[in-house]
Amino acid sequence: MGALSNIRVLDLTRVLAGPYCTMMLADMGAEVIKIEIPGKGDDTRNFGPYKNKSSMYYANVNRNKKGVSLNMKAPEGKQLFLEMVKTADMVVENYRPGVMDKLGLGYDVLKEVNPRIIYGAVSGFGCYGPYSERPGYDIIAQAMGGLMSITGPRGGKPCRSGSAMGDVLGGMNLTIGLLAALNARSITGKGQRVDVALVDSVVSSLETGIQRYLVNREIPERMGNEYAATYPYDSFKAKDKEFIIGCGNQGLFEKLLDLMGRKDLLEDSRFATLLERNKPENRIALGEIINDWTKNYNADELVDKILGVGVPAAPIFDLHDVTTDEHLVKAREMLVDLPHPVIGPMQVNGNPVKLMGTPVEITRHAPVIPGADNAEVYGGIFGLSGERLRELSEKGVI
Repeated sequence: MGALSNIRVLDLTRVLAGPYCTMMLADMGAEVIKIEIPGKGDDTRNFGPYKNKSSMYYANVNRNKKGVSLNMKAPEGKQLFLEMVKTADMVVENYRPGVMDKLGLGYDVLKEVNPRIIYGAVSGFGCYGPYSERPGYDIIAQAMGGLMSITGPRGGKPCRSGSAMGDVLGGMNLTIGLLAALNARSITGKGQRVDVALVDSVVSSLETGIQRYLVNREIPERMGNEYAATYPYDSFKAKDKEFIIGCGNQGLFEKLLDLMGRKDLLEDSRFATLLERNKPENRIALGEIINDWTKNYNADELVDKILGVGVPAAPIFDLHDVTTDEHLVKAREMLVDLPHPVIGPMQVNGNPVKLMGTPVEITRHAPVIPGADNAEVYGGIFGLSGERLRELSEKGVI
Protein backbone atom coordinates (compact mmCIF):
# COMPACT_ATOMS: atom_id res chain seq x y z
CA MET A 1 0.00 0.00 0.00
CA GLY A 2 1.39 3.39 -0.97
CA ALA A 3 1.28 6.32 1.41
CA LEU A 4 -1.23 8.09 -0.88
CA SER A 5 -3.17 5.05 -2.08
CA ASN A 6 -6.49 6.61 -0.99
CA ILE A 7 -5.92 9.78 -3.03
CA ARG A 8 -7.20 10.41 -6.57
CA VAL A 9 -5.51 13.10 -8.65
CA LEU A 10 -6.76 14.59 -11.93
CA ASP A 11 -3.59 15.59 -13.74
CA LEU A 12 -3.93 18.30 -16.40
CA THR A 13 -0.21 19.06 -16.49
CA ARG A 14 2.30 18.85 -19.29
CA VAL A 15 6.02 19.28 -19.96
CA LEU A 16 7.99 19.04 -16.67
CA ALA A 17 7.11 21.05 -13.55
CA GLY A 18 3.53 19.78 -13.27
CA PRO A 19 4.24 16.21 -14.42
CA TYR A 20 7.16 16.03 -11.97
CA CYS A 21 4.76 16.90 -9.14
CA THR A 22 2.16 14.34 -10.18
CA MET A 23 4.92 11.76 -10.75
CA MET A 24 5.94 12.20 -7.12
CA LEU A 25 2.32 11.73 -6.01
CA ALA A 26 1.89 8.67 -8.24
CA ASP A 27 5.13 7.10 -7.02
CA MET A 28 3.81 7.47 -3.47
CA GLY A 29 0.68 5.55 -4.39
CA ALA A 30 -1.85 8.16 -5.51
CA GLU A 31 -4.18 7.21 -8.35
CA VAL A 32 -3.09 9.80 -10.91
CA ILE A 33 -5.26 10.16 -14.01
CA LYS A 34 -3.32 12.05 -16.66
CA ILE A 35 -5.70 13.97 -18.93
CA GLU A 36 -4.38 14.83 -22.40
CA ILE A 37 -5.80 16.50 -25.50
CA PRO A 38 -7.22 13.86 -27.89
CA GLY A 39 -4.83 13.06 -30.72
CA LYS A 40 -2.14 15.43 -29.44
CA GLY A 41 -1.18 14.82 -25.85
CA ASP A 42 1.58 16.27 -23.73
CA ASP A 43 4.18 18.37 -25.59
CA THR A 44 6.92 16.10 -24.28
CA ARG A 45 5.64 13.20 -26.38
CA ASN A 46 7.66 14.99 -29.08
CA PHE A 47 10.74 15.64 -26.92
CA GLY A 48 13.88 13.53 -27.22
CA PRO A 49 15.60 11.30 -26.50
CA TYR A 50 13.63 8.73 -28.50
CA LYS A 51 13.66 4.98 -28.68
CA ASN A 52 11.45 3.20 -31.22
CA LYS A 53 10.05 6.65 -32.08
CA SER A 54 8.72 7.07 -28.55
CA SER A 55 9.84 9.77 -26.11
CA MET A 56 11.82 8.52 -23.14
CA TYR A 57 11.47 12.00 -21.61
CA TYR A 58 7.69 11.56 -21.50
CA ALA A 59 7.95 7.95 -20.34
CA ASN A 60 10.19 8.91 -17.42
CA VAL A 61 8.08 11.62 -15.78
CA ASN A 62 4.67 10.10 -16.57
CA ARG A 63 5.19 6.63 -15.15
CA ASN A 64 2.66 5.25 -12.65
CA LYS A 65 -0.15 7.32 -14.24
CA LYS A 66 -3.34 6.23 -15.95
CA GLY A 67 -3.86 8.08 -19.23
CA VAL A 68 -7.12 9.42 -20.64
CA SER A 69 -7.89 11.87 -23.43
CA LEU A 70 -10.45 14.63 -23.03
CA ASN A 71 -11.41 17.77 -24.94
CA MET A 72 -12.41 20.11 -22.14
CA LYS A 73 -13.44 22.83 -24.59
CA ALA A 74 -16.34 20.65 -25.74
CA PRO A 75 -19.47 20.94 -23.58
CA GLU A 76 -19.65 17.17 -23.07
CA GLY A 77 -15.95 17.10 -22.23
CA LYS A 78 -16.39 19.84 -19.67
CA GLN A 79 -19.31 18.01 -18.09
CA LEU A 80 -17.37 14.75 -17.95
CA PHE A 81 -14.49 16.52 -16.24
CA LEU A 82 -16.83 17.99 -13.62
CA GLU A 83 -18.20 14.51 -12.95
CA MET A 84 -14.64 13.30 -12.39
CA VAL A 85 -13.97 16.19 -9.99
CA LYS A 86 -16.78 14.98 -7.72
CA THR A 87 -14.74 11.95 -6.63
CA ALA A 88 -11.26 13.46 -6.91
CA ASP A 89 -9.05 14.72 -4.11
CA MET A 90 -6.79 16.92 -6.21
CA VAL A 91 -6.74 18.71 -9.55
CA VAL A 92 -3.27 19.72 -10.73
CA GLU A 93 -2.57 22.00 -13.70
CA ASN A 94 0.24 24.13 -15.09
CA TYR A 95 -1.53 26.31 -17.61
CA ARG A 96 -0.92 30.02 -17.70
CA PRO A 97 -3.08 31.64 -14.98
CA GLY A 98 -6.60 32.32 -16.20
CA VAL A 99 -6.80 29.52 -18.76
CA MET A 100 -8.88 27.24 -16.55
CA ASP A 101 -11.17 30.14 -15.62
CA LYS A 102 -11.76 30.87 -19.31
CA LEU A 103 -12.73 27.22 -19.77
CA GLY A 104 -15.23 27.61 -16.95
CA LEU A 105 -13.25 25.09 -14.89
CA GLY A 106 -11.32 27.29 -12.48
CA TYR A 107 -11.05 26.66 -8.75
CA ASP A 108 -14.12 28.71 -7.88
CA VAL A 109 -16.22 26.45 -10.12
CA LEU A 110 -14.62 23.20 -9.01
CA LYS A 111 -15.00 23.89 -5.29
CA GLU A 112 -18.76 24.27 -5.81
CA VAL A 113 -18.79 20.79 -7.34
CA ASN A 114 -16.52 19.36 -4.64
CA PRO A 115 -15.74 21.55 -1.59
CA ARG A 116 -13.01 19.11 -0.57
CA ILE A 117 -11.07 19.47 -3.82
CA ILE A 118 -7.47 20.62 -3.55
CA TYR A 119 -6.49 22.64 -6.60
CA GLY A 120 -2.78 22.86 -7.35
CA ALA A 121 -1.30 25.11 -10.03
CA VAL A 122 2.30 25.78 -11.01
CA SER A 123 3.14 28.49 -13.53
CA GLY A 124 6.03 30.73 -14.44
CA PHE A 125 5.10 33.67 -12.22
CA GLY A 126 2.14 32.54 -10.11
CA CYS A 127 -1.55 33.39 -10.26
CA TYR A 128 -1.24 37.00 -9.07
CA GLY A 129 1.20 39.88 -9.46
CA PRO A 130 2.28 42.09 -12.39
CA TYR A 131 3.93 39.21 -14.28
CA SER A 132 1.29 36.56 -13.64
CA GLU A 133 0.11 36.37 -17.26
CA ARG A 134 3.59 35.99 -18.72
CA PRO A 135 4.50 32.59 -20.14
CA GLY A 136 7.31 30.88 -18.29
CA TYR A 137 9.63 27.95 -18.85
CA ASP A 138 12.50 26.72 -16.71
CA ILE A 139 15.07 28.95 -18.40
CA ILE A 140 12.86 32.00 -17.77
CA ALA A 141 12.65 31.11 -14.08
CA GLN A 142 16.41 30.60 -13.81
CA ALA A 143 17.03 33.91 -15.57
CA MET A 144 14.57 36.08 -13.62
CA GLY A 145 15.00 34.19 -10.36
CA GLY A 146 18.68 35.16 -10.22
CA LEU A 147 20.13 31.66 -10.46
CA MET A 148 21.83 32.25 -13.81
CA SER A 149 23.48 35.41 -12.50
CA ILE A 150 25.43 33.43 -9.90
CA THR A 151 26.05 30.31 -12.00
CA GLY A 152 29.08 29.95 -14.23
CA PRO A 153 32.84 30.43 -14.19
CA ARG A 154 34.53 33.48 -12.74
CA GLY A 155 34.54 36.19 -15.37
CA GLY A 156 32.25 34.14 -17.62
CA LYS A 157 28.71 34.73 -18.76
CA PRO A 158 25.62 33.75 -16.75
CA CYS A 159 24.77 30.06 -17.20
CA ARG A 160 21.64 27.97 -16.93
CA SER A 161 22.13 24.99 -14.64
CA GLY A 162 22.64 21.71 -16.48
CA SER A 163 19.31 20.33 -15.25
CA ALA A 164 15.93 22.10 -15.35
CA MET A 165 16.11 23.14 -11.72
CA GLY A 166 13.39 25.77 -12.00
CA ASP A 167 10.92 23.15 -13.18
CA VAL A 168 12.06 20.50 -10.71
CA LEU A 169 11.98 22.89 -7.76
CA GLY A 170 8.56 24.15 -8.85
CA GLY A 171 7.27 20.59 -9.11
CA MET A 172 8.66 19.63 -5.72
CA ASN A 173 7.25 22.75 -4.08
CA LEU A 174 3.82 22.05 -5.54
CA THR A 175 4.02 18.51 -4.17
CA ILE A 176 4.83 19.89 -0.72
CA GLY A 177 1.99 22.39 -0.95
CA LEU A 178 -0.53 19.76 -2.02
CA LEU A 179 0.43 17.45 0.82
CA ALA A 180 0.16 20.34 3.30
CA ALA A 181 -3.29 21.18 1.91
CA LEU A 182 -4.26 17.53 2.22
CA ASN A 183 -3.40 17.60 5.91
CA ALA A 184 -5.24 20.91 6.36
CA ARG A 185 -8.30 19.30 4.78
CA SER A 186 -8.22 16.59 7.43
CA ILE A 187 -8.60 19.38 10.00
CA THR A 188 -11.03 21.75 8.26
CA GLY A 189 -12.88 19.39 5.94
CA LYS A 190 -12.29 21.81 3.07
CA GLY A 191 -9.91 21.92 0.16
CA GLN A 192 -7.98 24.96 -0.99
CA ARG A 193 -6.00 26.41 -3.86
CA VAL A 194 -2.22 25.91 -3.90
CA ASP A 195 -0.27 28.34 -6.08
CA VAL A 196 3.41 27.84 -6.96
CA ALA A 197 5.56 29.94 -9.29
CA LEU A 198 8.72 28.66 -10.95
CA VAL A 199 10.45 31.99 -10.36
CA ASP A 200 9.49 31.98 -6.67
CA SER A 201 10.91 28.48 -6.39
CA VAL A 202 14.23 29.60 -7.83
CA VAL A 203 14.41 32.72 -5.65
CA SER A 204 13.72 30.66 -2.53
CA SER A 205 16.66 28.40 -3.40
CA LEU A 206 19.22 31.24 -3.38
CA GLU A 207 20.18 30.60 0.24
CA THR A 208 23.38 32.65 0.37
CA GLY A 209 23.10 34.55 -2.89
CA ILE A 210 20.43 37.00 -1.84
CA GLN A 211 21.91 37.43 1.63
CA ARG A 212 25.30 38.20 0.08
CA TYR A 213 23.64 40.99 -1.86
CA LEU A 214 21.59 42.34 1.04
CA VAL A 215 24.67 42.70 3.25
CA ASN A 216 26.34 45.38 1.13
CA ARG A 217 24.12 45.83 -1.96
CA GLU A 218 26.89 44.55 -4.21
CA ILE A 219 25.98 42.08 -6.97
CA PRO A 220 27.60 38.70 -6.15
CA GLU A 221 30.04 37.53 -8.79
CA ARG A 222 29.97 34.10 -10.35
CA MET A 223 32.35 31.78 -8.53
CA GLY A 224 32.52 28.61 -10.61
CA ASN A 225 32.48 25.60 -8.28
CA GLU A 226 33.30 27.61 -5.17
CA TYR A 227 30.74 28.23 -2.44
CA ALA A 228 30.57 31.71 -0.99
CA ALA A 229 29.87 30.62 2.58
CA THR A 230 33.04 28.61 3.21
CA TYR A 231 36.42 27.62 1.80
CA PRO A 232 37.98 25.26 0.74
CA TYR A 233 34.73 24.02 -0.82
CA ASP A 234 35.61 23.68 -4.48
CA SER A 235 37.01 21.53 -7.27
CA PHE A 236 40.75 20.91 -7.26
CA LYS A 237 43.19 19.54 -9.83
CA ALA A 238 44.56 16.05 -9.33
CA LYS A 239 47.17 14.47 -11.58
CA ASP A 240 44.50 12.98 -13.86
CA LYS A 241 41.31 15.03 -13.39
CA GLU A 242 39.46 17.39 -11.09
CA PHE A 243 37.67 16.30 -7.92
CA ILE A 244 35.85 17.91 -4.99
CA ILE A 245 36.84 18.82 -1.44
CA GLY A 246 34.21 20.23 0.91
CA CYS A 247 35.43 21.72 4.19
CA GLY A 248 32.24 22.99 5.76
CA ASN A 249 33.77 24.01 9.09
CA GLN A 250 37.04 24.83 10.83
CA GLY A 251 37.53 21.32 12.18
CA LEU A 252 37.38 19.78 8.72
CA PHE A 253 39.81 22.37 7.38
CA GLU A 254 42.28 21.54 10.11
CA LYS A 255 41.98 17.81 9.34
CA LEU A 256 42.75 18.54 5.70
CA LEU A 257 45.80 20.59 6.61
CA ASP A 258 47.02 17.80 8.88
CA LEU A 259 46.72 15.31 6.00
CA MET A 260 48.58 17.70 3.73
CA GLY A 261 51.31 18.18 6.32
CA ARG A 262 50.55 21.90 6.34
CA LYS A 263 49.27 22.65 9.84
CA ASP A 264 51.66 25.59 9.66
CA LEU A 265 49.04 27.39 7.59
CA LEU A 266 47.01 27.87 10.75
CA GLU A 267 49.71 30.31 11.83
CA ASP A 268 49.14 32.33 8.66
CA SER A 269 46.62 35.08 9.39
CA ARG A 270 45.22 34.74 5.84
CA PHE A 271 44.00 31.20 6.52
CA ALA A 272 43.63 30.84 10.29
CA THR A 273 39.92 31.67 10.37
CA LEU A 274 37.03 31.24 7.95
CA LEU A 275 36.44 34.98 8.00
CA GLU A 276 39.93 35.55 6.58
CA ARG A 277 39.96 32.51 4.27
CA ASN A 278 36.78 33.71 2.61
CA LYS A 279 38.38 36.91 1.32
CA PRO A 280 38.78 36.60 -2.47
CA GLU A 281 42.55 37.05 -2.52
CA ASN A 282 43.01 34.52 0.27
CA ARG A 283 40.77 31.97 -1.45
CA ILE A 284 43.00 32.21 -4.51
CA ALA A 285 46.18 31.82 -2.48
CA LEU A 286 44.85 28.85 -0.51
CA GLY A 287 43.51 27.21 -3.66
CA GLU A 288 46.98 27.37 -5.21
CA ILE A 289 48.51 25.76 -2.13
CA ILE A 290 45.98 22.92 -2.15
CA ASN A 291 46.41 22.39 -5.90
CA ASP A 292 50.18 22.18 -5.42
CA TRP A 293 49.51 19.21 -3.13
CA THR A 294 46.71 17.53 -5.10
CA LYS A 295 48.53 17.62 -8.45
CA ASN A 296 50.87 14.89 -7.20
CA TYR A 297 48.14 12.24 -6.87
CA ASN A 298 45.35 10.73 -8.93
CA ALA A 299 41.83 11.87 -8.04
CA ASP A 300 40.60 8.49 -6.78
CA GLU A 301 43.64 8.19 -4.51
CA LEU A 302 43.02 11.67 -3.13
CA VAL A 303 39.35 11.00 -2.49
CA ASP A 304 40.27 7.89 -0.50
CA LYS A 305 42.96 9.75 1.47
CA ILE A 306 40.74 12.69 2.30
CA LEU A 307 37.69 10.59 3.19
CA GLY A 308 40.01 8.51 5.36
CA VAL A 309 40.53 11.45 7.72
CA GLY A 310 36.82 12.31 7.79
CA VAL A 311 36.80 15.22 5.34
CA PRO A 312 34.10 15.22 2.63
CA ALA A 313 35.56 14.57 -0.83
CA ALA A 314 34.17 13.14 -4.05
CA PRO A 315 34.95 12.37 -7.65
CA ILE A 316 33.03 14.39 -10.24
CA PHE A 317 30.76 11.80 -11.81
CA ASP A 318 29.59 11.91 -15.40
CA LEU A 319 26.31 10.17 -16.23
CA HIS A 320 28.06 6.89 -17.03
CA ASP A 321 29.46 6.96 -13.50
CA VAL A 322 26.06 7.84 -12.03
CA THR A 323 24.19 5.09 -13.87
CA THR A 324 26.71 2.38 -12.97
CA ASP A 325 27.42 3.32 -9.36
CA GLU A 326 26.57 0.54 -6.91
CA HIS A 327 25.39 2.87 -4.16
CA LEU A 328 23.18 5.04 -6.36
CA VAL A 329 21.71 2.34 -8.59
CA LYS A 330 21.71 -0.88 -6.58
CA ALA A 331 21.40 0.32 -2.99
CA ARG A 332 19.43 3.55 -3.40
CA GLU A 333 17.47 2.43 -6.49
CA MET A 334 17.91 5.72 -8.32
CA LEU A 335 17.47 3.85 -11.60
CA VAL A 336 14.50 1.50 -11.87
CA ASP A 337 13.77 -1.04 -14.60
CA LEU A 338 10.36 -0.30 -16.14
CA PRO A 339 9.61 -2.12 -19.41
CA HIS A 340 7.52 -0.16 -21.92
CA PRO A 341 5.42 -1.80 -24.67
CA VAL A 342 6.83 0.46 -27.40
CA ILE A 343 10.21 1.54 -26.08
CA GLY A 344 10.98 -1.93 -24.76
CA PRO A 345 13.36 -2.44 -21.83
CA MET A 346 14.14 0.91 -20.24
CA GLN A 347 15.12 2.47 -16.95
CA VAL A 348 13.54 5.50 -15.31
CA ASN A 349 14.85 7.81 -12.61
CA GLY A 350 14.22 6.50 -9.12
CA ASN A 351 12.32 8.47 -6.51
CA PRO A 352 14.49 10.32 -3.96
CA VAL A 353 11.95 9.91 -1.14
CA LYS A 354 12.43 6.64 0.72
CA LEU A 355 9.33 5.88 2.79
CA MET A 356 10.34 2.96 4.97
CA GLY A 357 6.86 1.89 6.05
CA THR A 358 5.00 2.52 2.79
CA PRO A 359 7.71 2.22 0.13
CA VAL A 360 7.54 4.12 -3.13
CA GLU A 361 6.80 1.80 -6.06
CA ILE A 362 7.44 2.40 -9.76
CA THR A 363 5.52 -0.33 -11.56
CA ARG A 364 3.31 1.15 -14.29
CA HIS A 365 4.67 2.44 -17.60
CA ALA A 366 3.55 5.82 -18.93
CA PRO A 367 0.44 5.92 -21.16
CA VAL A 368 1.53 4.76 -24.61
CA ILE A 369 -0.82 7.15 -26.44
CA PRO A 370 -3.22 9.88 -25.30
CA GLY A 371 -6.28 8.06 -24.00
CA ALA A 372 -4.54 4.71 -23.61
CA ASP A 373 -6.60 3.96 -20.50
CA ASN A 374 -9.94 5.51 -21.52
CA ALA A 375 -11.80 2.22 -21.13
CA GLU A 376 -10.26 1.44 -17.74
CA VAL A 377 -10.86 4.91 -16.33
CA TYR A 378 -14.07 6.12 -17.95
CA GLY A 379 -15.66 2.67 -18.00
CA GLY A 380 -14.19 0.97 -14.94
CA ILE A 381 -13.99 3.94 -12.57
CA PHE A 382 -16.68 6.35 -13.75
CA GLY A 383 -19.14 3.82 -15.15
CA LEU A 384 -19.50 4.95 -18.76
CA SER A 385 -20.78 2.25 -21.09
CA GLY A 386 -18.86 1.04 -24.11
CA GLU A 387 -21.48 2.59 -26.35
CA ARG A 388 -21.14 5.96 -24.62
CA LEU A 389 -17.35 5.80 -24.94
CA ARG A 390 -17.62 5.11 -28.66
CA GLU A 391 -20.03 8.01 -29.06
CA LEU A 392 -17.71 10.42 -27.22
CA SER A 393 -14.74 9.18 -29.23
CA GLU A 394 -16.54 9.71 -32.54
CA LYS A 395 -17.39 13.27 -31.47
CA GLY A 396 -13.76 13.97 -30.58
CA VAL A 397 -14.62 14.50 -26.92
CA ILE A 398 -12.26 11.73 -25.77
